[in-house]
Amino acid sequence: MAEVTQTTARNQPPESVSKDRLRLWLRLLKAHHSIEQILRQKLRDDFGSTLPRFDVMSALARHPDGLKMSDISKLLKVSNGNITGIVDRLSEDGLAVRAALPGDRRAQLVRLTKKGHDTFQTHATAHEGWINDLLAGQSPDDMAALSKLLDGVCDQLQETGEIEHA
Repeated sequence: MAEVTQTTARNQPPESVSKDRLRLWLRLLKAHHSIEQILRQKLRDDFGSTLPRFDVMSALARHPDGLKMSDISKLLKVSNGNITGIVDRLSEDGLAVRAALPGDRRAQLVRLTKKGHDTFQTHATAHEGWINDLLAGQSPDDMAALSKLLDGVCDQLQETGEIEHA
């Protein structure tokens, strides 16, 4: 009987725990959206750029030999169509180049140009400063504790198969 109760309790938490989890989720969303909104505005104001463009450049900066469009899409968890438009604009601005992938006529490898690397480094340095300023009120211990808790959430989701390895 106790085993059934524990299973039921795990699958159906008491209403107060369920509500607490919902409130936690809403707080996470609020914090995420607030920070994201500020970053979007700063990228627009300071560099005339966008957060998706920054994200694509960041992915390419971490892979200097280049990435296939589909790989960028998978890394950023967005559609190929979104990536295509961003890469088109990066190419037009001389920040990225596309090259045919040997052995696969349909696939293209995208990489940052020197100008793209330099531009990204400028943006990334500013981005790090903005994040530092936005989270300046958090102590190192609080940040470590929150990071550990969030890692636990991601680990649990991976173990249950809800998400792929992040």
